[in-house]
Amino acid sequence: MGSLRRSILLLLIAVLAMVASSSASTDPVHAQHGMVTSWHELASKAGVEIMQAGGNAVDAAVATGFALAVVHPSAGNIGGGGFMLLRMADGTTHFLDYREKAPAAATRDMYLDAQGKVIEGASLYGYKAIAVPGSVAGMVYAERKWGKLSLKQVMAPAIRLAREGYELSWAEARDMHDRHLAEYAESRRVFQRNGDYYKPGDIFRQPDLARTLERIAENPDDFYHGSLAKELAAAIQKGGGLITADDLAHYEAKEREPVRGTYRGYEVISSPPPSSGGAVLIESLNILEGFDLAKMGERSAESMHFILEAFRRAFFDRAEFLGDPDFAKIPVAQLIDKKYAAAWRETIDPIHATPSKDLKRPAVFSQLEQYAAANPPAMAPRDSTHTTHYSVVDAEGNAVAVTTTLNGWFGSRVTADGLGFLLNDEMDDFSAKAGAPNGDNLIQGTANAIGPGKRPLSSMTPTIVVHDGKTVMVLGSPGSSKIITTVANVLMGVVDYGMNIQEAVNAPRFHNQWMPDVVNVEQWFSPDTTNALQRMGYTLEVGLHYPSGVEPYWSDAECIAIDEKTGERLGAADFRHDGKAVGY
Repeated sequence: MGSLRRSILLLLIAVLAMVASSSASTDPVHAQHGMVTSWHELASKAGVEIMQAGGNAVDAAVATGFALAVVHPSAGNIGGGGFMLLRMADGTTHFLDYREKAPAAATRDMYLDAQGKVIEGASLYGYKAIAVPGSVAGMVYAERKWGKLSLKQVMAPAIRLAREGYELSWAEARDMHDRHLAEYAESRRVFQRNGDYYKPGDIFRQPDLARTLERIAENPDDFYHGSLAKELAAAIQKGGGLITADDLAHYEAKEREPVRGTYRGYEVISSPPPSSGGAVLIESLNILEGFDLAKMGERSAESMHFILEAFRRAFFDRAEFLGDPDFAKIPVAQLIDKKYAAAWRETIDPIHATPSKDLKRPAVFSQLEQYAAANPPAMAPRDSTHTTHYSVVDAEGNAVAVTTTLNGWFGSRVTADGLGFLLNDEMDDFSAKAGAPNGDNLIQGTANAIGPGKRPLSSMTPTIVVHDGKTVMVLGSPGSSKIITTVANVLMGVVDYGMNIQEAVNAPRFHNQWMPDVVNVEQWFSPDTTNALQRMGYTLEVGLHYPSGVEPYWSDAECIAIDEKTGERLGAADFRHDGKAVGY
């Protein structure tokens, strides 16, 4: 009966989504000075509040991030990690990696049983699924280095929201019924009132989280080196987890060089390893640059064919080459080389889909071939789509794109005793075993095997697009493997098809990731288009198919464009999840 109820609920959501899509605004939110787009209106307002108080885009991004930890507990977090991409008004760029790390006691085979088989759910739920969180380190680092205000100032809106509470929507109240949350006493207490479930319209107050946020604001180093670190480590170890106070003390956020490419005269700046996002995005765009997509028509079967084949090839490379650059040599420069893309382009049949099992890499870079031969890819896992993205532009023209995650929906479902926040299940983003599925519907090779202190591979793709030396778009989304294709869909919507940023966010999305050899499309495509793709040899699925039902859509693109003539900030929130763009 539970499965039937979920199927009915998903069907209802699909119907409501179709109604919403037909009435969704095609006009972005206009503002003269600053703009924040995020999953939750209260978080976007927190960022704008800080800009109006004299803060810059970094101050606003940090305020938004901490606010999302309060109002979007299923994905916003201080118990997870993420990436922040900045392009300042003077053109300087920075990329901050605060991805979670495996604890020192982690081992390559920690999720295998005595027979060498993957233990179902071991890397998804509970204390042993938790990696060392990086969000606090990342946001504090960014605030200290690039912000204008004090940490106390930018955290004040989040602390207020946690202490005073906020009114739950129907969807937010429903989400807290998650059955896995009920398996952990502290999560059941905090998010489910010990079985007296929250209802729509209830005020959700989080006093434990408010106290934790106040402690961080007063002394952020306490989270990794002080009493707060000891309390967190003790809570995890009490439940059988591996993280120690020493693991927390050795965590560090790292600045890395962003990945850069060009597409039809635009500069694309995106995320480097340990994210696969930037490399896969730019490799896909490089392949597509040789095709006149605009002439083929927006969302036509012909244009989709070439885009899907580009995605297929870039994800094929992702499977074998990408991982943590601190532990493996990652050939990013070769993957985003335009000559390599040209060689891939020659392998595309103009009227037939290439079966993924038959795909062969062009032998133009011997280094890639040697690496591929020594590192066979893993098989296709399932999918986890629960991350969150927010974009910020301030009055001076500073731009920030942040994608952050707990990995699974409500992460590991574990709430740290007395501290009020959920912890990630990021260990599931490693390859538990070559050839075996994990929870993140991505193919991964040996470069992403579990290792002490290692950061798992990610698909998070915070991206900034530049034209004639000026920032013109700030892009990103949640959605696991579909993050990359969502960002590509939005970017091509503006560059190739002349859409405004809201129209590009609204447009129906499609996805291919090599394995499984399936094309996912949203329900808004015409039958003529889908039938034509099937005749080309594609296997199509409408939505995401799970044993419990079908999710009608994926991802949540929260994007900003800047009008090149007027300088207006144009905020585009995603109707699929009722995101909010707030400007001033």
